[in-house]
Amino acid sequence: MPDAYQIKDQQGLYFLTFQVIDWVDIFTRNIYQEIIMDSLKFCIKHRGLLVWSYVIMSNHIHVIFSSKVGQLSNTIRDFKKFTSHSILKTIQTPKESRRYWMLKQFAVAAKRHKRNQNFQLWTHDNHAIALLSDKFIIQKCRYIHLNPVRAGWVDNASDWRYSSASNYEGKTGLLQVQLLDAMYKL
Repeated sequence: MPDAYQIKDQQGLYFLTFQVIDWVDIFTRNIYQEIIMDSLKFCIKHRGLLVWSYVIMSNHIHVIFSSKVGQLSNTIRDFKKFTSHSILKTIQTPKESRRYWMLKQFAVAAKRHKRNQNFQLWTHDNHAIALLSDKFIIQKCRYIHLNPVRAGWVDNASDWRYSSASNYEGKTGLLQVQLLDAMYKL
C-alpha cells in the first residue's frame, strides 16, 4: 500500500473509502446496510470510534472517522473483519437470490491474496486521506453527502437514509454523528 494512504495519526481525522471487491452491488439490500449500521454503532459505543460523516452506496462506503482512543487502524480492521464475516454469512441464506454469483466473485478475489482464506468482501486498501484543513474537510464531507444525488437516487442529500446528510440539517439520522464545526464556518 502506498505510504501516502496510510493512517499515521491514530487520533487524526481521515476520509476513507471501503470498497466491495469488483464493485459488487451488495448494499442494494437493506439487510446488508443494517449490518454496516449496527457495526458502526458498536464501534462508536465500545471502540471509541468517532463518525463525522458517512454514506453507504451500493458497492462502497465513504466515511470521515477519527478515534478518541488512538486506535483508528485497529478499529477499521475489526469493523471490516466483522462486517465481512456477517455479510458473507447472510449471503449464504436461501433468501439471497444472488448468493452463488456473489460467493463466486468473493472466492475468486480471495485466491488473488494469500492473506485470505475462502472469501474476500472488502478491498484491502481504504485510501485513507488525512483531513488537515477546514477547506478539505468541507470538500470531503460534501462529496460524501452528494454521492446519492450524483447517482440519481435522491434529489436532496438529506433524503438518503444511509447517510449523515440529514444530521447536518438538524434532523435525526440513523446514526449519531459528531458534527464537523468546519461545515458551519462558511
